[in-house]
Amino acid sequence: MYMKMENVDEGQSVFDEMEDKNVVTWTSLLSGYSCNKLVDRALQVFHMMLVGGVSPNAFTFATVLGVLADKCAVENGIQVHTMVIKCGFEVITSVGNSLINMYLKSGMVREATVVFESMGNRNEVSWNGMIAGLVTNGLYSEALKLFHMMRLSGVELTRSIYVTAVKLCTNLKELVFARQLHGRVTKNGFYLDNNIRTALMVSYTKCGEMDDAFKLFSMMHISRNVVSWTAMIGGYMQNNRPEQAANLFCQMKRDGIKPNDFTYSTVLAAQPSISLFQVHAEIIKTKYEGSPTVGTALLDAYVKTGNIGEAAKVFEEIDEKDIIAWSAMLSGYAQRGDIQGAVRVFRQLSKSGVWPNEFTFSSIINACTTSMASVEQGKQFHASSIKSGHSNAFCVSSALVTMYAKRGNIESANEIFKRQQERDLVSWNSMISGYAQHGYGRKALKIFEEMRKRNLEMDNITFIGVISACTHAGLLNEGQKYFDMMVNDLHISPTMEIYSCMVDLYSRAGMLDKAMALINGMPFPAGAIVWRTLLAASRVHRNVELGKLAADNLISLQPEDSAAYVLLSNLYAATGNWQERAKVRKLMDVRKVKKEIGYSWIEVKNKTYSFMAGDVSHPLSDSIYMKLDELSVRLKDAGYKPDTNYVLHDVEDEHKEAILSRHSERLAIAFGLIATSPGIPIHIVKNLRVCGDCHTVIKLISKIEGREIVVRDSNRFHHFKGGLCSCGDYW
Repeated sequence: MYMKMENVDEGQSVFDEMEDKNVVTWTSLLSGYSCNKLVDRALQVFHMMLVGGVSPNAFTFATVLGVLADKCAVENGIQVHTMVIKCGFEVITSVGNSLINMYLKSGMVREATVVFESMGNRNEVSWNGMIAGLVTNGLYSEALKLFHMMRLSGVELTRSIYVTAVKLCTNLKELVFARQLHGRVTKNGFYLDNNIRTALMVSYTKCGEMDDAFKLFSMMHISRNVVSWTAMIGGYMQNNRPEQAANLFCQMKRDGIKPNDFTYSTVLAAQPSISLFQVHAEIIKTKYEGSPTVGTALLDAYVKTGNIGEAAKVFEEIDEKDIIAWSAMLSGYAQRGDIQGAVRVFRQLSKSGVWPNEFTFSSIINACTTSMASVEQGKQFHASSIKSGHSNAFCVSSALVTMYAKRGNIESANEIFKRQQERDLVSWNSMISGYAQHGYGRKALKIFEEMRKRNLEMDNITFIGVISACTHAGLLNEGQKYFDMMVNDLHISPTMEIYSCMVDLYSRAGMLDKAMALINGMPFPAGAIVWRTLLAASRVHRNVELGKLAADNLISLQPEDSAAYVLLSNLYAATGNWQERAKVRKLMDVRKVKKEIGYSWIEVKNKTYSFMAGDVSHPLSDSIYMKLDELSVRLKDAGYKPDTNYVLHDVEDEHKEAILSRHSERLAIAFGLIATSPGIPIHIVKNLRVCGDCHTVIKLISKIEGREIVVRDSNRFHHFKGGLCSCGDYW
């Protein structure tokens, strides 16, 4: 009595006062602790019972096996299984059911199956336990086969079995089977059972049958509880109907049903159909803010709205932060490109004693793809993932491929790609785009052809990479072929980005008329990215008329973007039309449009240094300019002649040469040469496109200095080595 009333101390006192204790007495105490979820104390009772020389009976074994199942202490369970066999209780159905339950909760399906098949007398609990365990372990096909075997065995279907069978339909998305079960439930008189109706409702929502689900929900009337309301709200969310989910959430509160942690966690994903701040206020009032599930959902909602500050406040309020909460916060910083914030959270996580999982590593490695992240940081997190045993996890290896490809180490990206045991579309696309951006067009197409041989799914991102590879490598015919393949064979509708790639392909080849014809034939109005591509090409080919058209369209779409004004003024300067250039510059002043300043970054000994043209702020500025002067002499000896066409100012040629010699990438390279040991590759990042004269100079520097120099400009990577560039001078 005391144990059933959760007064375990009084129950223990009564037990202690008893002089004669038999197996029933001990088992009652053990069962009491088990019912009150006091697993460790229950196991102590069992141990004391054995030490006291009391032989367990079948009910004792069934109870202690249930305790061990809850504790997932399968090693102790195997020892108890041995005792069961010695005592001859393995033929008792209740004991066999407990063994099945214990093994399945520990994921030991084979051992559970052996026990099940050896049972002489199976009851409804045996079948239901085995089927439910297979479902829990993700073995849906095996569970379905066993369900049919049970039907053939003539076992009567109970409420529990119906719930399990409906859950099986849900996981398999077997709508026809679910409807059949629905019919049998109605015939057998179980239709009013709340658990069965909720399970059927969830099954319909998972199969996308929201009307049927809502009919069931509507018929529940007064028997609706927070579980059924939450299941229905979740169904609308899963079927991408957030407005209905939000309306149902409001109706739930009007009907006086108090949301629980699962309700809040579910409905938070419905914003902006709900007021995030109002729901947050409710969560605070109901004291769910400290719940890991609610807190994580809340911070994720704030991250999606771009409010990382509020997300961080929510994160601090979570009582017991699990790895999901930590990973969500880290991912929030990573999505914003805040590498410092992401690294700070990762370090706090490690200090708190929580072990990072594969999703944590995936998030932090993705954060390292930004230009603001240190190259070494990505390598360090790669090393940490190896030590933690997560480097081969699917999401981690995909993140590593992307990170190395975006940070200039395409060789390492390829090594990881080759080692991947399974690859998703992201991995394939990352390698194609990576090779394209690094100037290895043929290698990119080779990866694509391997995809085709395997009949793998492709999307717009795949073809953006493929056509970009053709563009950067000057493969005009191949680019046209793959575009036609995408549209005609795979029936993938081209996006704005795809059309931009095709415009770029034609423009780089000097086929501006064909590029314009493509723009005119697009099924939707050309966006800024298309006009910017055409304007840049007009600048290269000095087509003033087309450049003016592209600039007018670009300015109308993005009047505050400096790119259109700068490209147009550069086009006028390149053609010697200084008067028109002055007009464009004046227009920028009137509209208060600021030109983006060119910067170049270099990382040396885990510290990042930035330079702009003519920069003298660096402590080693004198040494940097001395190195540039030395290089200038050696470059002229190697036959270099400055191409002053890239100086878009109306000044004397001598002054133009001086301007060229002080471009930001040259300062960064000069610093790299004096700050690093001979033979060490130099990596530069530039926020603007590298000019043609600097490209020539860097090729020569790589040869006379014997250094590999990697430059990542706003368009692509350039790998300079031995006087050559990976772009083949076509960029």
